Amino acid sequence: MAQRHLDPKDPTAEVATGNALAGYLRTHATEFLRALRLHRETGGATGTGPESVDAARALRRSARRISGSLHTYRPLLDAAWSESMRPELAWLSGTLALEHAYEARLERLLQALHRLSGAAVIPEQATVPGGPAPSPPGRGNLTVGAAKAGALLERQLTLARTRAHSTALQALGSSRFHAVADKVALLASEVPLTPTAPTTDLRPLAGAARERLTDAVTALPLVTAGHPYNAQALVHGLSPDPAPHPQDGSWHQVRLLLRLHRYACEVLGADAAADTRVLTAGQCLDRHRDASEAAAAAAQAARTPRIAPATAYALGVLHADQRHEVEAARFAFQRAWQRDPVETV
Repeated sequence: MAQRHLDPKDPTAEVATGNALAGYLRTHATEFLRALRLHRETGGATGTGPESVDAARALRRSARRISGSLHTYRPLLDAAWSESMRPELAWLSGTLALEHAYEARLERLLQALHRLSGAAVIPEQATVPGGPAPSPPGRGNLTVGAAKAGALLERQLTLARTRAHSTALQALGSSRFHAVADKVALLASEVPLTPTAPTTDLRPLAGAARERLTDAVTALPLVTAGHPYNAQALVHGLSPDPAPHPQDGSWHQVRLLLRLHRYACEVLGADAAADTRVLTAGQCLDRHRDASEAAAAAAQAARTPRIAPATAYALGVLHADQRHEVEAARFAFQRAWQRDPVETV
């Protein structure tokens, strides 16, 4: 039998009330505390093993879901408590995510340099006796600067990652974090709902979250993104202007709203991620975010004083490549979003 995903506007769907919201928040508060205990048992902020990494990821995951639910369903919660809790969870999630983000960005950029130049651009490989691998015809100029560009990126992003690790270590040992953990511990046993919340239908609030997402998608330049090569959007990306690309912000906002839509559906008991359109669209927006931030990192490295022309050239090509990846992700999102939602069996 085919079962349609729960629709916030479907009058025949089982009604979820504030009690469902309370259960959802308690569940993720418990997961937060479990992840925190595992994180401490595996070395805490100084741990580098896979279990410690998984624990930190679980902390971020729970914090995002609690914070997102407090945002979507805030009329059903104690206002003062909710407004004080949400920014603290956002701070924690963002702080813990930085180290992994820098690591993934470096890996992405080094792989792209290797693909573009056909040479061994990983800094550790650049000094191997015998020199880099032979480059394909026409890539000579790029190959010359690729190894130095890779080494420069590794220095800059490794430094940024080290600082992010130190920041996370300080955050997890701070009184601010302990205050957040104490509030989450209380949330695991008692959710401060308003008096009318236990009997209030959650679907209108979840529907509002979906409408905000739909409105934001409608405002995107999907007509331009409907072409696999968006030359107009690349004009700014290829310029020396250090300001962020003017179109990126609206796409990042859609990514955030799509995440809030997913969390809102989870509270209702639906799995929005099982909808292939939502899942694929989210993956496209993740690719878009990663590529745009990688392009910015390449542009920042290219502005390093007194670098060799070949190094600057390689970084310029890398920057253009990542901006093309941005446009490819937008094109893929446009194709995914215009599909009809798929029923699951």
